[in-house]
Amino acid sequence: MESHRGAKRGPKPKPNTRNNLVQAGLRIFHAEGYAATGIQHIVESVDVPKGSFYNHFASKEAFAAEVIDAYFDRSEERLRAFLCNPGVAPLARLEAYFDDRIKAVKAAGFIKGCLLGNFSAEAADHSALMRERLARHFGTWSSFFENCISEAQQQGAISDRFPAALLGRFVLNSWEGALLRMRAEKNAAPLIEFRKVIFGQLLA
Repeated sequence: MESHRGAKRGPKPKPNTRNNLVQAGLRIFHAEGYAATGIQHIVESVDVPKGSFYNHFASKEAFAAEVIDAYFDRSEERLRAFLCNPGVAPLARLEAYFDDRIKAVKAAGFIKGCLLGNFSAEAADHSALMRERLARHFGTWSSFFENCISEAQQQGAISDRFPAALLGRFVLNSWEGALLRMRAEKNAAPLIEFRKVIFGQLLA
């Protein structure tokens, strides 16, 4: 009879556990915040034992860094869809992108905001790893704005008084600030004011 003494016993690991945990982290961190979310809550939400979490992630901090990456990967798809369409004028692409985002936060009831902004406010001071990921993704995000603005400048649609890179960063910084105030006031006014100033004055 063939021996099976070398075979491992016990339940087989569930497929896609790592991705399921990351998706749960996305959802729960966004809704409840980093500090308020325990690992136990995350593993229970996907019905895996706590030990499985540490088979995939060295720590809560390392897990959060991967959640940040996953959030931006998803956001980057939307950025490309709106801002990389050569058949649409560059400023029209930017306006359409922000109109879509304003519509989304209205539909969500003016809660949650941007997960990158939330992590920046809550955890960046205490984690070099998360700070590095956040800075990298903010840089990529603003570069999408920069490219549209640069194209508009080259076409003569807007002034080139300020460098496109500076304007791209300013637009992103202003948007993140508007989102924070939106959450405090629970209405769209800060976002509408952002849109009015950016497209009615700065990029007019």
